[in-house]
Amino acid sequence: MPQESAVLPRQVPTDLVLRRRAEAEYMEMPGLKLTAAQAARFWHLDAAASAALLDAMVQDGFLYRAGDGGYVLLSAR
Repeated sequence: MPQESAVLPRQVPTDLVLRRRAEAEYMEMPGLKLTAAQAARFWHLDAAASAALLDAMVQDGFLYRAGDGGYVLLSAR
């Protein structure tokens, strides 16, 4: 009998998975407003990773950073 080859699911980079999760959270809760520190706790990240994620989402036009430091869905502005 020929040996069956295991089909492995395509590996998705962790940062992309996290980005999609963060986007989904903001879409599901349009009023969600998190500081970088709150997001770090919410998504179990260190402070630098949290800030980088949120800043990338701002650069991409998905979020904006309010004057109080909270990050909010851009369309909820």
